[in-house]
Formats: sequence, structure tokens, C-alpha cells
Amino acid sequence: MIPRHVGFIMDGNGRWATSRGLPRSAGYKAGQEAMERVAKRAAELGVEAVTVYAYSTENTARPEAETAAILSVVCDWNDNYRGDMRVTYMGNVDLLGERVAKSVRTVEERTAENTGMRFNIALGYGGREDIINAAKACCKAGDLSREGFESRLSSAHLPPLDLIVRSGGEKRLSGFMLYEAAYAELIFTDKLWPDFYESDVDAALSEFAARTRKFGK
Repeated sequence: MIPRHVGFIMDGNGRWATSRGLPRSAGYKAGQEAMERVAKRAAELGVEAVTVYAYSTENTARPEAETAAILSVVCDWNDNYRGDMRVTYMGNVDLLGERVAKSVRTVEERTAENTGMRFNIALGYGGREDIINAAKACCKAGDLSREGFESRLSSAHLPPLDLIVRSGGEKRLSGFMLYEAAYAELIFTDKLWPDFYESDVDAALSEFAARTRKFGK
């Protein structure tokens, strides 16, 4: 059984760099390369959609130089991506500066007609904020149905979330897709994100296939 939608919390980039005596910016570049490996392998295995947690609303409290390094990697990837995935973003990217917002809009427009796997990037995103924004939109529209609420979440264009994988040893969601995670399977690994390879994707999906999903029944 292949999950339709897999979320990856990409944790450990900075620690990976520090452990090697490298600047933290090198960890974010290595993390981008891991992201590409993981997305490619997930597509090969038949996953319909992947969402990666790139930068949360809480990450804005990080040192300015570190934030700049993360967003530079994001912009460079957006500007240079020419694959067949359909790239989308969720989160308030306008708060991250004009260059970031422009690169996001550009890659979304350039890949809008692509027929490959959906690749969704959470940037300037927080699950609690997303829930609040959807609830406000429902109230404004006078639509208090479950369907109406779900249609106003940032993830409305994606299949249901089946699996969340977090690297880096932490065992929490850190605000990642909190509503969507209600019945998602969770896998936590000590491996730092830049050390994530195709075999790790294979292992995660094999573990998912071995689980029995009851959805509260």
C-alpha cells in the first residue's frame, strides 16, 4: 500500500553542518539536495503528493543570517527547477520578502500544467495559523460545514495526508499540518535530514505499508 500524500519535516540541517565543522548555511544546501532525492524517489514509488516543511512561522525568530541562508536556498531552487513536478506553496510567503514571494509565484506558474507528482512546500507556514484563517473564512462566508472548513485550508488542493516522517530525532509535529495529521501515520528517525537517501524513503513506505490503519474505528 503506497501512501497518497507524505509529509516530511526536514529537521537537522544545521546540526549536520555543525557536526562537520561547516557553516549552518552548508547544511541548508545539503538539505535541499536531500529534498530533491526524497521527492524523486517518492514519485518513482507512486506517491501522488509530497509536502515538505521548509520554514515555519516560528522560524522567523532565528538569527537574520540563518534565515537569509534558508530563503536563499529556497529562491535558488525555485529559479532553477525545471522538472515535471507540479510545485505549490502554502504559508504566508509575502512576509518573507519580495524576492521570495516572486520566486514562489514564478515556480508555481511555470509548473502549473505539469503532470508529475504534486510537490508542496510549507514556507512561512504554521498549522495553528492555517486553522484560524480557515475558520475566519468560514465564518465570513457563513459556511460552518466540515467540508467548507477543509476547502479553506492551505492543503485543500492536496490528497489526504497519510504519513508524516520527521528526521533529526525530535518527536513532535512543530505545527506541521495539525488538522490534516489527525489520522496520519507518524515515523520519527534520528537520522539528520541531509543524510536522508532513497533507502530511507523505501524504509518509511515499507513501515507504512505494514501498519493497520483504523481511523478511530
